[in-house]
Amino acid sequence: MQATDSAARYWKANLRLLVGCLTVWFLVSFGFGIILAEPLNHFMLGGYPLGFWFAQQGSIYTFIGLIFFYAWRMNRLDRQFDVHED
Repeated sequence: MQATDSAARYWKANLRLLVGCLTVWFLVSFGFGIILAEPLNHFMLGGYPLGFWFAQQGSIYTFIGLIFFYAWRMNRLDRQFDVHED
């Protein structure tokens, strides 16, 4: 019973992390790059309108950052629930 409870808590923490990462990715790529592009275009970043920058580069940089964040956080979760690989 203890092992199944621990596995359920591990899976719940994993899903929470995954949903959080996907939410950030969606907000940056769809929200900033498409929906909020017009208001963001009033600001400039590197000589380009901010909405355009998010649509072309920002979502890619965010996605790469999320990959590293997810790997780092999953390693912490694996150690916390003692399912890590050494």
